[in-house]
This record gives sequence, structure tokens and C-alpha cells, in this order.
Amino acid sequence: MADQFSFDVVSQIDLQEVDNAVNQALKEIRNRFDFKGSKSSIELDKEEKKIKLIADDDMKLRNLQDILRSRMAARKISSKALEFKEPEKAFEGTLRQEVTLVMGIAQDKAKEIVQRIKEMKLKVQPSIQGDQVRVSSKSKDELQAVITGLNQTSCGIPIQFVNYR
Repeated sequence: MADQFSFDVVSQIDLQEVDNAVNQALKEIRNRFDFKGSKSSIELDKEEKKIKLIADDDMKLRNLQDILRSRMAARKISSKALEFKEPEKAFEGTLRQEVTLVMGIAQDKAKEIVQRIKEMKLKVQPSIQGDQVRVSSKSKDELQAVITGLNQTSCGIPIQFVNYR
């Protein structure tokens, strides 16, 4: 029997599911009456992990955001994984907005997660390893308690638990 059990806390997004959600959103935009004759569009840049929204006015931009969020939610992608930047004026009076896909746990968020784990006062050892947090313990029950505790608190980013062994 192993003397140490562990799991990793990560923040990952399936880019294929993001691509599918963007394609569904584009299909909906083409079919909606309020977008007929509009210059509105959604583009995904997989290399930079960004989505670009282009809309005619502020109302259409908000509608694009709502469509994107709903399509992402339908694909089981958390809206916390989308970081909307400030809209900016583009050519011919349109608005452009960049949406960054949040992948990996930033150093400050990782420290916050480690602090929350320590506040649970369980016999576990959290450690930051790059863009993920590894939690190890001699007891599987303690690890389950950490997972339950982290699911009940909001970290501001979507988190998953992998490599449970």
C-alpha cells in the first residue's frame, strides 16, 4: 500500500470544446434576426488562446457576450474561464472586445489556494508546482475533505482535480 496519496488542483480548458462553442455561437448569430446585416462576428485564436468579438454597437456586443457565455456553459466550460477586456472602438464605428481564455493557475491564485487548504487544518501538504497545486497526504479521507472544501469556496477561476492517486 502506498504511504502517500496525492492529487493536483489545475485550471484547464479543452480548446476543442471552446472551438465548438464559438462555432455554435457563430451559427446562432447568422440565424438571429437582430444580427441580420450586421458586421458582428466572433473569432477564436487557438495559438494565443483569445477570442475576438466585433459588434456594431454596445447592445449587440452585450448580446454577443451572452451568446458566447451560454454556448460555453452548454459545453461545460465555466464562465470564470473567460476574461473580458475593455471594449475598444474599431474601424467603421464598430466595437471590438478581446476575451482571454484563463488557463493554468497564476502564482497569486495558487498561493491563495494553498492558504485556503491550510486554513482547513487538515493533515495535508499543499505545494505549488508551476501552474498547478499538488496536495498530498497519508489519508485519502483528508484529500477528499480538501476537494470538498475547495469546491465550496470560490477561487475566481475554474479548478479541476486530476491525478488522484
